[in-house]
Amino acid sequence: MDTERNIEFLEILKERLTEQRLYHSICVAKKAKELAEIFGGDPEKAYTAGLVHDIMRYEPAEKMLELIESDGQCLTESEKNITVTLHAIAGEVYLRKMLNVTDEEILSAVRWHTTGKENMTLLEKIIYVADLTSDDREYPDVKEVRMMAEESLEKTCIRGLSFTIEDNARKHKPIHLDTVKAFNYLAERIK
Repeated sequence: MDTERNIEFLEILKERLTEQRLYHSICVAKKAKELAEIFGGDPEKAYTAGLVHDIMRYEPAEKMLELIESDGQCLTESEKNITVTLHAIAGEVYLRKMLNVTDEEILSAVRWHTTGKENMTLLEKIIYVADLTSDDREYPDVKEVRMMAEESLEKTCIRGLSFTIEDNARKHKPIHLDTVKAFNYLAERIK
């Protein structure tokens, strides 16, 4: 089982990530486990997915694109230029192809942890929110967002998606279509 490979994954992450990013990954794993316990998810899957979510964070864009394309996936030109998205897609492919991770829920949570998507699964929401609220995160209203996360994954996802959309728009940067779809999907359901 993939959840029994965390020591192996940790050793691989030590080689692939900076000390700060490794710390972030461990914090996300812990937060994901906590959220899974609150919301009835699988704490072990949440921990593993949180641990490996940034496994491709520091790979060059060309290498990530090559890996993604070798998997038969075609990205739009816009997707190729949103580098923060590439590491999530490449992470899913790397975990599946190179590390033989077979748990589809873990793979999907890694894949969607940056953009979100329509109708996210419980684990996908947990990893998205854990990445946003992990103990290493420092932004002006992080305490408020952490409290919100313990009450509602959906409202916290909306908060994170809103920030991404607003921040990218303000900076005249592309907004991934899946982020917009995720926001719209949740906005139509949360009143």
